[in-house]
Amino acid sequence: MQDDTRAPAAQPWLRAIDVHHHILPDFYRDELQALGIPTVLPGIDKPTWNAGASLSMMDRHGIRAAVTSVWPGVPTSLEVKPAAEFARRVNEYLAGLISDHPGRFGAFAVLPFPHMDAVLDEFAYAVDVLGLDGVGLVSNYGGLYVGDPSMDPLFAEAERRHRPLFVHPTVPPAGGLPLPDVPAPWYEFPFETVRVAAQLLCNRTLETFPELSVILPHGGGGLPSLAGRLAAGALISPALAARLPEDPMGSLRRLYLDIAMTGDPHALAALRSFSPASRLLVGSDFPLMPEAATLGTGHRVLAHGKFDAEERLLLDHRNAEGLFPRLSGKDV
Repeated sequence: MQDDTRAPAAQPWLRAIDVHHHILPDFYRDELQALGIPTVLPGIDKPTWNAGASLSMMDRHGIRAAVTSVWPGVPTSLEVKPAAEFARRVNEYLAGLISDHPGRFGAFAVLPFPHMDAVLDEFAYAVDVLGLDGVGLVSNYGGLYVGDPSMDPLFAEAERRHRPLFVHPTVPPAGGLPLPDVPAPWYEFPFETVRVAAQLLCNRTLETFPELSVILPHGGGGLPSLAGRLAAGALISPALAARLPEDPMGSLRRLYLDIAMTGDPHALAALRSFSPASRLLVGSDFPLMPEAATLGTGHRVLAHGKFDAEERLLLDHRNAEGLFPRLSGKDV
C-alpha cells in the first residue's frame, strides 16, 4: 500500500500509531481503591474506559494502532511480592488485549518499582513471554527519577531487546505543592518531564546506551523551551562540565516526543524548533484527555506545524513503525 498524504476532513491522521493511549481496566481501578488510592488523577474526574471506546475513537481519528499504557502503574508502597503480582496481572491483561484485537493494540509493560530485581524479572517476562512492546514508566518513583544510575540494569536490558521506554510524568515527590488545591497535572507535569531530561543528560544515559529509545509525552513538556538552558549547563555551573555529554543539545534531540497537548501556537513553535521531525510521534492522551481535545490537537498540529509531505508521514506512522515493528504490518 502506497503512502498518501490526504486524509478525510474529520480525521487528522492517515494510518497513525498512537503511542500515548491510556487504558483503565476496571480491575485496576478497583485494586487502587482497595489500596486507598481513589483516583489516578488527583483533583480531576476519573475517566471511564473500555476497549470498544478506544477502537471507536481510533477509527474516528485515523489511528491504525495504539500502544497502550496503564498509568501510573504499580503503587510504590507495595512490598515486593504484592508489587510483582500486581504488575503481572496488569501485563497479562495487556497481552490479552493485544491478542483479542490483532494489529490494533500494542502495550507498554508496567514494572514493580522500586524492587529492582523484581523489575528485571517482570521486564523479561513481559517482553520475552507476553510479547509486550516496551515499558511504561513514570517520571519518578518516590523521588527516584528515570535516568538515575540505579536504573541502568533496566536500560541495558531494554536496549538489548530494542524495547522503547515511555516516561509519563507524575506528581513530584516533594511535599507542599505551591497550589495544593489545584490539580498538580495542570502545572507540574511539564516540569517533571524536564527533570527526567536533566537526569538523563547529567548521567549521560543516552551515551551509555546509544541504542536505547526514550519517549517523552506532551511534546516533551517544558523541554523544548528549556533545552538550551540545559545544554548550556557548563556555563551556568562549571561542576556540570564534567557530567554533560560532549553535545548536550544533540543528546536531548535524540529523545522521541509525542504531540499530545501541543496544539497551541506557542508550544508547537517551540516543539518544531527543538525536535527534528524524525523524533515526533502521534499521541492522543485518550481518555485522560477528552476526544474533542485530542482531535483538535491533531488538526492544529498539522495545520500550523509547517510539516512537509514527508515529515507528515514520519509523524503519522513511519517513526512509530521503526520503534514498534510488530505494528508496521510488515515482516521484520
